[in-house]
Amino acid sequence: MSTKSKSFLVKPVNNFYILAISALSLSIIGLIMVFSASSIHALDTSGNAVAIVLRQLTFFLISIPLAIFLSQRSITQWRLLARFGLLISAILLLLPQIPGIGKTVNGNTNWIALPFVDIQPSELAKFLLILWASLMLANKEVNGKTRVNVFLLIGPGFLLVMLLVMLGRDLGTACVIAAILGGLLFVSGIELRVLGSIVAVGAVALAVLIATAGYRLDRFLVVLDPFAPEDYRNAGWQPAHSLLGLASGGIFGVGLGGSRQKWGNLAEAHTDFIFAVIGEELGLLGTLVVLALLVALIFSIFKISLRCTDPMSRYVGAGIGSWIAVQTILNVGSATSLIPVVGVTLPFVSYGGSALISLYIGLGYIFGSALRDPAVKIELQKAIERRRLRTS
Repeated sequence: MSTKSKSFLVKPVNNFYILAISALSLSIIGLIMVFSASSIHALDTSGNAVAIVLRQLTFFLISIPLAIFLSQRSITQWRLLARFGLLISAILLLLPQIPGIGKTVNGNTNWIALPFVDIQPSELAKFLLILWASLMLANKEVNGKTRVNVFLLIGPGFLLVMLLVMLGRDLGTACVIAAILGGLLFVSGIELRVLGSIVAVGAVALAVLIATAGYRLDRFLVVLDPFAPEDYRNAGWQPAHSLLGLASGGIFGVGLGGSRQKWGNLAEAHTDFIFAVIGEELGLLGTLVVLALLVALIFSIFKISLRCTDPMSRYVGAGIGSWIAVQTILNVGSATSLIPVVGVTLPFVSYGGSALISLYIGLGYIFGSALRDPAVKIELQKAIERRRLRTS
């Protein structure tokens, strides 16, 4: 890294700018790609090629002012919400299991059916759970309770939420929540041998869940060769056509809107497999740009969080960073057939109102953490003053 790059990253306000620019850039790319990937499906199901992207645009326009509003909330207000984070998460996750309220999509009963839109409560539960766990860990740190077992402190809450998620058969979301727990335990300073033991137990539990469900086992087994004749038309269909899309895109892609796989071959093209459409239409360069923006976003979240003097904000930042990072890995891994298809969206890019709004709620907290940093506040005030002088 050059000296100039290092000096740029040293200034705390630049992490604020990186966070804002990368999030907005990903969301705009997401809108473009959701339109491209969903137009055929939307025309077929509703008779309007822009129906799906208009909903995503609505979610985006709701998310921005919501994030700005939340960035101005005080730590005291966040702590009040955090106290009830676990309870609210549990209630939200129970709602889809109530007949007449819950809705089953692709075998997962993890949606709430509303008159105009369906919402996925597990997305908001991720943030609320991070908030609750961060408060618990911060209280332990402030009170100097060094002998408290951090896994026993927050682990039962996470296990409860994962159990409720699994009631809806959503293993992908359960894996994301488990990874968030791992990230929070790691930054809390838990002994690595204890963390390793927890990871081993989690891996065994995951293996059992895969082995005891036929469709999950099929997805796991086709990873090595989704084009195998006996698997191609079944569990191998999605990963195979995802790879076909990525391969046909080459370096520069076939052009925006030119995807062939979205014409019915690739299910969930605008949600779980939007990365494949990006690779096909925008090529390797397009996928690298998206990944670079996601890396920049995650990097800025951790950099901002490390500067926080409030321990709760440090833990929240670690949780949100882990959330976005692991979900990116799972989504891209599924699209490239490096891991079994787990059914999670690409953060800020895939279609999904619940996911987009929940992510921006999380960013609202991170933006607030940055704005409470005196160094960032001073630099932003200077920038506002310079702009005022230029326009006067």
